[in-house]
Amino acid sequence: MIEFIPRYWYNIVPDLLRPLPPPRDPEDSNFSRIELLNSIIPKEVLRQQFTAERYVKIPDNVMELYSLAGRPTPLMRAKNFEEALDTPAKIYFKYEGATHSGSHKINTAIPQAYFAKEEGVERVVTETGAGQWGTAVALAASLMKIRSTVFMVRVSYEQKPGRRTMMNLYGAEVYPSPSEITEYGRKELRKNPSNPGSLGIAMSEAIEHVINNGYRYLVGSVMEVVLLHQSVIGLEAINQFDYIGETPDVLIGCVGGGSNFAGFSYPFIGSKRGSRYIAVGSSEIKKFSKGVYEYDFPDSAGLLPMLKMITLGKDYVPPPIYSGGLRYHGLAPTLSLLVRDKTVEWMEFSETEIYEAAKLFARTQGIVPAPESAHAIMAAIKVAQEAREKKERPVIAFNLSGHGLLDLSYYQKMEAK
Repeated sequence: MIEFIPRYWYNIVPDLLRPLPPPRDPEDSNFSRIELLNSIIPKEVLRQQFTAERYVKIPDNVMELYSLAGRPTPLMRAKNFEEALDTPAKIYFKYEGATHSGSHKINTAIPQAYFAKEEGVERVVTETGAGQWGTAVALAASLMKIRSTVFMVRVSYEQKPGRRTMMNLYGAEVYPSPSEITEYGRKELRKNPSNPGSLGIAMSEAIEHVINNGYRYLVGSVMEVVLLHQSVIGLEAINQFDYIGETPDVLIGCVGGGSNFAGFSYPFIGSKRGSRYIAVGSSEIKKFSKGVYEYDFPDSAGLLPMLKMITLGKDYVPPPIYSGGLRYHGLAPTLSLLVRDKTVEWMEFSETEIYEAAKLFARTQGIVPAPESAHAIMAAIKVAQEAREKKERPVIAFNLSGHGLLDLSYYQKMEAK
């Protein structure tokens, strides 16, 4: 089934309805953050970040590693789930939890680690929220025979020891963020010793650590190069849908920074397949309903160039919900444009709602989803219920971006409630 893996990544930028606003420095800046990117990000990764090419060839070595890591991932029909919902809709899901790292994050970790290795880098550094991205980087670095360091958002570090252990098994050094390792982390701890952390803080710590030690930084979401690499999901799904002679009408994915939703849906948007594209967030982190479209920093320290995006502000510290992958303050610039242009719809759900969705899916399909992915499942339930009420028969497809086998303590706590 390796023929389902695409040979090229898809870049949506040339197909947007209007130009993507470029990254920029703040007006009072005394140094170039673009030049900083040149010193901390692998050169080929940075080239792909700013490419205008619609399709970018996947290196042969990366193709081999994709296959090793579990690609192609299954496209499955959720028949038992459909029956439980009593819906005339067909529901399919792309199961990214079938990768060895347990989520979609490996799709960009592998090429970024590969390009870093090609430059002779000995260590890569990143941040992680729930731990899926950190796990993917740890595995990718191990496959490349280089070392890795991960700054993990403190609340997730404490809530998810299983993810920490998995990263350690792959050879990564893992620190809770804010940490005592960096000056920025120490500053945040002086302000609030009980700071639960955020992806923006962890990102700032990772970048500082890279600058101080001459390592390379791998980025997990928000930046367009990550969305480019994740397009392997949607391109693969298109090949699989063509194989079974089916075409989805509704495409759904959960959203932290936007990479898994974009990776799944952008190839469908670009090829004009489907009629609805639904991005799903947390109602505890109200990016869609409360965010403002403006230039903002991706990281809390303001070390990276400002991006024009829907954001809650770089200093926003989200509540300590368990869906750590959704606790980011902004949306990727291309996704922000698509939301503003109403090409992409959005929904937001609470932890209570997504728990019920996860439970129903586990009991009907046998797969325990990551809490982040359960947001997409909840949206699929809503669309399926609408179809029943309207007596319509849409084909619904969602990205099940990761499994929840390392999240059982969360489900146990929700069950106790």
